[in-house]
Amino acid sequence: MTTADSQDGLEAQFAQWRQYVQRRRELQRSDAEELEDHLRGSVDELVGVGLRADEAFLVAVKRMGSLDDLSREFAREHSERLWKQLVLTGDSDNPVAATRSRRDLLAMVVCAAGAAASVKVPELFGMSLEEDGSFYGPNAALFALPWLAAFLAWRRQATKALIGVLVALFALGAVAANAYPLRDDSQSLVLTSIHLPIALWFVVGLAYVADDLRSSRRRMDFIRFTGECFIYYVLMALGGGVLVAFMFGTFEAIGVSPEYFISQWLLPCGAAAALVVAGWLVEAKQSVVENIAPVLTRLFTPLFTAALLAFLVALVVTNAGIDVEREALILFDLLLVVVLGLLLYSISARDPLAPPGLFDRLQLALVVSALVIDVLVLVEITGRITEYGTTPNKAAALGENVVLLANLAWSAWLVLGFVRRRTPFAALERWQTGYLPVYAVWAWIVVLVLPPLFDHL
Repeated sequence: MTTADSQDGLEAQFAQWRQYVQRRRELQRSDAEELEDHLRGSVDELVGVGLRADEAFLVAVKRMGSLDDLSREFAREHSERLWKQLVLTGDSDNPVAATRSRRDLLAMVVCAAGAAASVKVPELFGMSLEEDGSFYGPNAALFALPWLAAFLAWRRQATKALIGVLVALFALGAVAANAYPLRDDSQSLVLTSIHLPIALWFVVGLAYVADDLRSSRRRMDFIRFTGECFIYYVLMALGGGVLVAFMFGTFEAIGVSPEYFISQWLLPCGAAAALVVAGWLVEAKQSVVENIAPVLTRLFTPLFTAALLAFLVALVVTNAGIDVEREALILFDLLLVVVLGLLLYSISARDPLAPPGLFDRLQLALVVSALVIDVLVLVEITGRITEYGTTPNKAAALGENVVLLANLAWSAWLVLGFVRRRTPFAALERWQTGYLPVYAVWAWIVVLVLPPLFDHL
């Protein structure tokens, strides 16, 4: 290889490295240039002692360490930038990034407007939010989630085939929500209203991982996206509550009641549009909020572990059975889902190469406690079904607890193996991401199969 070819190859490697660095929002252009100067100096020094240019580049990059570590160090030294990045989407120093940010913003506005408008479309056909709860309940997810999926599919440049699959799945969701003649007091109506959003959220996940459908890491990214999207949505809901309070107070002060506008327009349309905005914020501010995950999990894991252990102790001391009426079933299932969410969120934020520590032992206690509660609930549900027969609620709860039981049982085994240093952490990550489709399948079973089986309930 000639000197000129070697130099061209080296510059190509620098260009690739530079492109990767500039994707880190913690690093401004001047930071990237400073790192590149340092890297070039190291390469020149290594070439001077006899290494080939490509070898010198690899060694120099290795010496610099993890780019994630460098990014976090820059973020700590320049923390004031983080606040700016929370409200600024453009990057004046990077025209390509700025153009992409503006396009994302425009796409988000279009999709959010579409979600808001979708809420009012049924009124064109004589529907009303106040009088047609049996229609709006099951269809609520269809107003916002297709638009969020459209934004993500556009951003990921999804293939036409995948877009066709997304459209077909959302159409199937619309059929599931409207094809069965369910009464207003039907248990199946409530189950569809709860499970259809879950099933369709996994369709959103399909749009999210459109750029790499088979990647376990992309599925874990979707788990992180789910948690951070929820956080942003709650924050916007709190801000919306303040806005509503101010609107009521100020308009009432001049003798104008904004109640109709707020209840029929602002709240329903804003709730649908806010979900798209939350998804856009997670995508735009991904690197800024990535530390939310470890903070939340380290705060709530010990608290939930203590609460579950206290419940089990009280159960043994009082020798009381578990009430498996509908409200109790929902409560226990939500509790188990929260535990699973804490586990998933902690996995998404953890360094897979770090050795097991005290926090991992706390997670083991949390998962084992949840597993014991799940078994107890399953025993009670099975006993009630055997004695009194089944209902849509009990059938759905039985299936959900069986699905959770399998996940929690193997998760507990893998966490135990990791704590004992016999199982790699990556095995736990692969198990969780590989199990996600099971939840999606069960949610679709609930909305498609249970209503016709229990059409009288």
